[in-house]
Amino acid sequence: MRRIGFIGTENSHTDHFIRFLNAEGRHPGFRAEALVGGRSTRNDALATAGGIDLVVDKPEDLLGHVDAAIISTRDGAAHRAQAEPLLSAGMPVLVDKPLATSVADAQAVLAAAEAGGAPVVSCSALRFVPEIADLTAQGRGPLRQLTVVGPADPDSEYSGLFFYGIHHVEAALEILGNPVVAPGTLDVDVSRHGDTVTALTRIGDVDVVFTFLAPSETQRTPFHATAVHTDAVVARELTLGPDYNAPALARFVAAVESGRSPVSGTELLSPVATLVAITDALRKDRV
Repeated sequence: MRRIGFIGTENSHTDHFIRFLNAEGRHPGFRAEALVGGRSTRNDALATAGGIDLVVDKPEDLLGHVDAAIISTRDGAAHRAQAEPLLSAGMPVLVDKPLATSVADAQAVLAAAEAGGAPVVSCSALRFVPEIADLTAQGRGPLRQLTVVGPADPDSEYSGLFFYGIHHVEAALEILGNPVVAPGTLDVDVSRHGDTVTALTRIGDVDVVFTFLAPSETQRTPFHATAVHTDAVVARELTLGPDYNAPALARFVAAVESGRSPVSGTELLSPVATLVAITDALRKDRV
């Protein structure tokens, strides 16, 4: 039995993962076995629902008790400190989006995984929605322009645009065929008007527009992508079903079983490098 520990249990994604593993048994041989964060009302409820006995204080306390870990902490700025000691010790880790909120932190996580010989997985659920297949289908002329729209708040307490904006970026990179975006290589024109941030950049041979709309208590813009080809325009809403976290868990389980990360470090770094370029441009625009 492979035992999995959970960090960042305040996130509802943890409920999903524990349900998939313990209640529904979707991955035989894998089980949620530990929670990080100490005793709390939230952890007590998760422990009861999942039949979990072990609750520890810090991520490092998982070492020796579990075989893999899932980090779902809402603020990606905390991910490096949580993932690094586990990966360095050889423990596979799923870092729920984003991998990190700076290039330096992302590179440190990847370096720890390499040093420890441990798989690391990080991905947006939007990479797996069925509409992506419509947007990447063959038989059309060259792609000239791509627009991705969705909710994200530059003033979010969880590292601003990184909390939801990583979804826009990862969806775009998936549609584009996962090109490598090296840190410091993107020129970005950005503007902010009230609740809306618009960023224009060029990735490969395609003009890419990201529109981030801050959600309110009563309204949330759906994720949407429009791909403009030389001979066609394809527009799709990107819909997340109730089990939208299942593909990420399946990818992680496969990585644990194989002992290998499913994608390269450069591919994992590219979304962070892209969103850093956008947030840096936004910061300069506001000065």
